[in-house]
Amino acid sequence: MAVNHGLGRGLAALLKEDAVAEAAPPAGRQTAPVDRIRPSAWQPRRAFEEAALADLAASIREHGVLQPLLVRPVGDGYELIAGERRLRAAVEAGLREVPVIVMEAADLDALQLALVENLQREDLNVLEEAHGYQTLADRFNMTQEQIAARVGKARASVANAIRLLNLPVTVQGLIADGTLSAGHAKLLTGLDAPAEQELLARQAVKENLSVRQLEKRIRRLRVPRKARASRDDIPPPHMTYLSDKLHRHFGTGIRLHSCRTFANGRKGRGVIEVEFYSNDDLDRILTLMGVEGE
Repeated sequence: MAVNHGLGRGLAALLKEDAVAEAAPPAGRQTAPVDRIRPSAWQPRRAFEEAALADLAASIREHGVLQPLLVRPVGDGYELIAGERRLRAAVEAGLREVPVIVMEAADLDALQLALVENLQREDLNVLEEAHGYQTLADRFNMTQEQIAARVGKARASVANAIRLLNLPVTVQGLIADGTLSAGHAKLLTGLDAPAEQELLARQAVKENLSVRQLEKRIRRLRVPRKARASRDDIPPPHMTYLSDKLHRHFGTGIRLHSCRTFANGRKGRGVIEVEFYSNDDLDRILTLMGVEGE
């Protein structure tokens, strides 16, 4: 039977139940000196809010560390698996020892336990989740399906999180500091151009766009603008005839574009372009047009 030591629901399911039972310590709390516990190399959490740490340290001074840290033996000390925020706050509170649960765990299990512990507490931001999943994929050659099964998430959730790591660094910074939500970020991954992702991320922040508003803006960006229905006021054959006649008259290149009438009745302008290649050529053309140059 698996033993639950306050690690949170789901941790026992992460490893085989008999493995957890074998790794469980004897009844009663163990303690370990804080200077013999080193941070985990697999810690997925990267940001620790100072104000929240200060509050937790104040609580620890008054009540102690209520939930043991999860560690594994390494050399003459321990490596933290889960509970780095509690460890930091305990050090800030001046504690020399903290309660721990010691278990044998391979690198893969240590990372998975750290991920699950933080995910269950909702301590990780979406980018920290993504980096944790990517580490599982890269370091342990796990597929997204395997990652999802081991951490108790839907495969789509794992895939969507990992896709955020393809966003530009500037956009990832906005996500990490909470300026841009995970919902906004998910929409931006649907764009191919990093420049568009950065532009829309800045617009979302500056204009305080909701996720739905950003979705509408992206949808408009993706839909090509339809050409407005219109017709030439001058038939193409006659335009060709006029272009040739003007070319012979001015002795230079002529581009003639007909005016147009749109479906709503509005008129579009026509254009005549006359080429010249020198000041003398311009004077000659102006003379033909009856315009006196100065």
